[in-house]
Amino acid sequence: MKNILLDTNAYSALRKGDQKVFDIICEAEKIYISSIVMGELYAGFFAGVKTRENIKQLHYFLEKSPVKPAFVTDETAEIYGHLFAVLKRNGTPLPLNDIWIAAQTMELGAVLISYDKHFKNIAGIRIFPSP
Repeated sequence: MKNILLDTNAYSALRKGDQKVFDIICEAEKIYISSIVMGELYAGFFAGVKTRENIKQLHYFLEKSPVKPAFVTDETAEIYGHLFAVLKRNGTPLPLNDIWIAAQTMELGAVLISYDKHFKNIAGIRIFPSP
């Protein structure tokens, strides 16, 4: 997998020593972190007791050369709108943040690294590990 986007749970798993996520990251050419994922992480950090340590570790990770932030663009918004409508029509809604993360993954042509099985409801997204 050349280009990956880490979901919030994948980053958290990596921080807890998840070997599968670590191996994927080691082989990736580009590692994207969504601004949506960063928001979810900061929310967890500020609600927790190790706020400074967690923020420091995230900044350290973001400074690594293959790690790139992924920001919401007009194209992301269009993909998001399409995905939202399809999921609603199919009766398979997802948390809104996850639809944004999926839209960014698809825009970047990346593989989403996530343990959330509900991403399987999105046609055309590539996920690892496979749900």
